[in-house]
Amino acid sequence: MTELDEYHQSLMADIRREADASGVFPVEAFFDRMTERLTEAGELEVADRAYYQSGEGGQKLRIDGYAGDPRDSEGVLGLIICDFADSEGVQTFGKGDVPPILNPLIRFLKKAKTEDFRDALNEANPGFQVSDLIITTWPQVTKVKLILISNRQYIGRDDAVKLQELEDVPITWSVWDLARFERFDVKGKDEVEINLAGEFGGAVPALKGSQSGSALESYLMIISGTQLAAIYDRWGEKLLEGNVRSFLQARAKTNKGIQKTIKDSPELFFPYNNGLSATADAVNCVQTENGLAIASISNLQIVNGAQTTGSVHAALKTSKEQLTEVFVQMKLTVVPLDRSEEIVPRISEFANTQNKVNEADFSSNHPFHVAMQDFSRSVIFTAREGERHDSKWFYERSRGQYINDRPKIRGTSQSKFDIEYPKRQLFAKTDLAKFEFSATGQPYWVSRGAQKNFAEFAKTIREAWSKSSGTYDELWYRRLISKAIIFRWLEAEVPKQSWYEGGYRANIVTYAMAKLFHDANGEKQVLDLDSIWRRQSVPEALQRALLLAAAEAHDVVTHPPAGVRNMSEWAKQQACWNGMKGRTLNYDDDFETCLTLADTARTAKRDEKAKKAMTEGINAQSEVVKLGADFWKSLLAWGRDRKRLTPKDQQILEVCASIPRRIPSDLQSRHALDALARMRDQGFGDG
Repeated sequence: MTELDEYHQSLMADIRREADASGVFPVEAFFDRMTERLTEAGELEVADRAYYQSGEGGQKLRIDGYAGDPRDSEGVLGLIICDFADSEGVQTFGKGDVPPILNPLIRFLKKAKTEDFRDALNEANPGFQVSDLIITTWPQVTKVKLILISNRQYIGRDDAVKLQELEDVPITWSVWDLARFERFDVKGKDEVEINLAGEFGGAVPALKGSQSGSALESYLMIISGTQLAAIYDRWGEKLLEGNVRSFLQARAKTNKGIQKTIKDSPELFFPYNNGLSATADAVNCVQTENGLAIASISNLQIVNGAQTTGSVHAALKTSKEQLTEVFVQMKLTVVPLDRSEEIVPRISEFANTQNKVNEADFSSNHPFHVAMQDFSRSVIFTAREGERHDSKWFYERSRGQYINDRPKIRGTSQSKFDIEYPKRQLFAKTDLAKFEFSATGQPYWVSRGAQKNFAEFAKTIREAWSKSSGTYDELWYRRLISKAIIFRWLEAEVPKQSWYEGGYRANIVTYAMAKLFHDANGEKQVLDLDSIWRRQSVPEALQRALLLAAAEAHDVVTHPPAGVRNMSEWAKQQACWNGMKGRTLNYDDDFETCLTLADTARTAKRDEKAKKAMTEGINAQSEVVKLGADFWKSLLAWGRDRKRLTPKDQQILEVCASIPRRIPSDLQSRHALDALARMRDQGFGDG
């Protein structure tokens, strides 16, 4: 069995389990799972489910989803169609199979632009919702992206292929097939192969900025404005390095000053502009009569220069002739795959210093994410009622960790991993952000899509972590898991309710959870999260309360105020949340059993801090004793000779130097280790 076969088998098992648990069609579970990858990869900013189908044969219309309001994404209208095969083995399709799949979507687009089509539908119909959005925003639409997502393997070689324009608006189509999703899940990014020599006007002149044999290759390139605009026009925000895109939300916005230079003084663009900083997995260099040139680039990622790129791209419409005189410098670093997680965030950090954003904001290496991963690998939860094995929740702080950590060979080790980390207990950074923001009253952010929500969550964590990193301890993690259990229970149960008409599940789930937490948490009482993680399930009284809130959320989301007709866009507004939290719900009397005294919850938090302090003290004492008396004698002598020790340092180091006759206390041990760190910074141990 190939890796692709195994991936298909695992994917189908997950989709069927999700569909069975939630009572939704497999294609809907497939849409939800795979569009998360599209937003993470930068293919789309957001993906909203909106299934509509009518007609047969040459009259068939179909759409499965859309990429939000095009006015929020530089005028790009994204439309999604699913090709889902409920099969046991991997199936394939070729370029000739694409038109029968895409044509119903193209027909829908053309029909949806007309008021006659829209007005013939019920306002609650997803087809009406998308049609109304298209009609309203069409004057601002600059490009249409048709995305075909499939669980079959595509054996064609096309990506971002251009179709005939519709009223001067270019239309492209892309295929995300089984193999492409598998590569993304394993590597954490989509493959982008830029053939400069063959498709974009020729190889780009370059100077090598590194010696032969260096760990990292670097090049200084001079790329023409025409080439840069064409490359960005094809791949769009996928070229913006993922962490920059998510944390800075640095879409390639245009800059009036840059555009003015392109239009009025294109020959001055090169001396005026700082250029781009970028990374790549690999480059293909060629020797020309004018020297070294780069013919192709694998997985180009722009880490600094989004505004420059966006402004050059915008000139395709406003100053196309002048682009031939525009040249942009690009500093390109080739980073090996096995070092990309370490190196790329640091290049991002130093290249984006003008944004004054902390290094930690750029990567999954932020200490918050590392702490959550550490907890997820060590904190064991008691087996649910009716199950035999205790287990852990697997936090995936970077895409592909779960797949790569899971033993590849079937047998005891793989079975042991699956028991320890059940697939249903896997969650990623974007999931964590959904759980937390749903619980803290920000469902409108969650409704804006995984990446936008995570970007906002990252800002919150950055500020909170800098003030008090100790808040995010093991108890915080356990309570996070309680929120995950609630969120996922709602995801499974909402589609089963009699009032659920299909669509808007994600909005209903986050609004219901936010409402319940809002109503439960007060000055004297709060939701008893500790009882949830202990039992690893949602109590029946809480289940009824959550479904009551979900029914109300459904009503709020699907009945926007006068003048607002798109329900998905309505759910993204804070006004929607204001309306929801202002409603009064009559919970059952036993809802009180789901609450605990706020003092009790705070006491548990204090106990956790005390436990952590004690554990850290014991660990510090153990490390000090392990280093031994001779080590501490040498540090004491080194510090005294250089007059680097305070009186307290000397006193404590003298105790350490007399081990085992005298054993330093927990506090003394921690102080000794702090003193050691200071001395090392000043040269101790350098030889």
